[in-house]
Amino acid sequence: MIYTENKKTIRVMLTTFRDGFQSMFGGKVRIEDVLPAMEVAAKDAGVKHFEFGGGARYQAPYFYCGEDPFETMKKMRDTVGPDADLQILTRSISGVTLTTQNIDALRLQAKLHAKYGTTWDRNFDFMNDVNLLAKTGQPIVDAGMHHQVCVALMGLPFHSDQAHTAEFYINVAKKMIASGVHFDSLCLKDASGTTTPTVVYESAKGIKPLLPEGTPLWFHTHDTASTAVSCYMAAIEGGCDGIDLSNRPLASGTVQPDVRSMAHALKGTGYELDLDHTKVMMIEEALTEGLKDYVFNPVVTSADARVTGFPMPGGAIGPNVHMMVKAGILNRYSEVLAEFPVVVKAGGAWTSVTPGSQQYWLQAFNNVLLGRWEKIDPGFGKSVLGYFGKTPLPSDPEVVKIASEQLNLPVLDKDPLEVAPDSLGPAKKELESRGLPTDEKSVFLVAAASVPGKQMELNEGIRLLEGRPKIEIPLKKKEEAAKPTKAAGKSAAAVAAPAAPVMMGGPVTTTCTVVEGGTARQFMVIVDAQGNSGGAAMPMQMAAAPVAAPVAVAESNGIDVFSPFDGESPLVEMKVKVGDSVTEGQILGAVEAMKANYNFKAPVNGTVETIHVSLGDEVGAADPILTILPK
Repeated sequence: MIYTENKKTIRVMLTTFRDGFQSMFGGKVRIEDVLPAMEVAAKDAGVKHFEFGGGARYQAPYFYCGEDPFETMKKMRDTVGPDADLQILTRSISGVTLTTQNIDALRLQAKLHAKYGTTWDRNFDFMNDVNLLAKTGQPIVDAGMHHQVCVALMGLPFHSDQAHTAEFYINVAKKMIASGVHFDSLCLKDASGTTTPTVVYESAKGIKPLLPEGTPLWFHTHDTASTAVSCYMAAIEGGCDGIDLSNRPLASGTVQPDVRSMAHALKGTGYELDLDHTKVMMIEEALTEGLKDYVFNPVVTSADARVTGFPMPGGAIGPNVHMMVKAGILNRYSEVLAEFPVVVKAGGAWTSVTPGSQQYWLQAFNNVLLGRWEKIDPGFGKSVLGYFGKTPLPSDPEVVKIASEQLNLPVLDKDPLEVAPDSLGPAKKELESRGLPTDEKSVFLVAAASVPGKQMELNEGIRLLEGRPKIEIPLKKKEEAAKPTKAAGKSAAAVAAPAAPVMMGGPVTTTCTVVEGGTARQFMVIVDAQGNSGGAAMPMQMAAAPVAAPVAVAESNGIDVFSPFDGESPLVEMKVKVGDSVTEGQILGAVEAMKANYNFKAPVNGTVETIHVSLGDEVGAADPILTILPK
């Protein structure tokens, strides 16, 4: 049983205002809804160490909330005052993005984070590639922030004595110390909550004596499998000095345990937290009020023991579930989870933390929807080819071959930082061409949202700076006026005349025209002032009165092309225009789902007759994207 004769205080970083947002809502939270709770945490509850940015919480503000992520960080700094430690999360060679960045972009990233209030930067590498950890950590040191380097942990969904053992993690720490790069603390980071308490204990016990005297050892996990408190107890017993905790309603499930749970578990052990758990209720009350209009999805608020077989971070489960719901494919969730062990083993057992977790997820998703290895996710493919660093275990040679062929890329035999593309130059050039500001922050916003093959018109940085951001916040639905539904095909279409305004005191009569099979029929619709017809239960009464002389309508024999998904997906690419000749099977464009592009193809030979939507439009399952006139 954990116990110490000499009382020890364990430091706490409160993750509510970063990981809590990400794990519960994919980071899609408006800053004004949570600042009051953050003020309570700092000024009334006395919290001195917050996680407040980086990870998905860097992208989400301007990808989905129409907010500048650096300005939201500044507001949080202003709210908590100058003395609190504010921490971000960065991803080695990916920084705060999902792609690889060169060292110049990573230097600018560190400079901006320090400028907008960051004092601590937790930097991890999903491959545990020490070369990349050392090189990407240096800009953090140079910017004057506290550099917290990570050893990334995960419980494998298959047995291996070579990776993700305590000995493996201790060796990563040894290599990091030998690299010579300065770091102020070291964190054992388990993003999926799947490492066993025994491995946590042995890793902490083995690493703590290796660290320079006075260097704090931290531990981070998630409560997805309901083992977080036991793992925190093991970490503390092994020598950890700090842990991450959250508070309701953004605690447990896919997030960290509540401060109060941990404080309770430590009673009588000689250990105590540096945060007063009796004041956490004040934060909870303020958060509950601020988030009262948000939808809490039970998939992310509940524990899920299946995560031990699909090591997925809490911070990624939430966003992926939201995206599957939107795309109308949540029914395939269990199938994707079942495919996880296959892609983890074939990939090379990198740690399931962003962007590696997203690569696993998208590859499992593609395997389920399209057939195993029929479509290699670009991120997954680049990882097995070495563009994100060296995999812990060898990747499956056959999968490496398929990835190389599909992506038209060779296996990389050099430092990934040497081939990472320049994102800053093209971003500045694009801003100049549009007459937009080219200050460092604007350039970085565009660069960090740039993805190979993604059109600049859809770049979230450009959209934010031009005042046309995408807004997608998980709010409770309010009553809306009924919207017209687009027909799923060409067999029937309705064209309604504008309805007359409803006048109080008497019925209203209007007409509508229905076109079917090339013939139009006109109907009279009578609605009374209360929306009823003669006291009947039905709100409308139709009098079938076909027009004496049917109206001839030019019928199209065109064939509609639809999105491959049942729900809504944005149109991100259109390769044809009206009048173009197409052949059966030709790729016409793509929609985005699960942060990846999926093509739609021509079902027949023909000519593009009509394009019904524009880039960036949300396309529903019943909404035709374009119409082809067959030859």
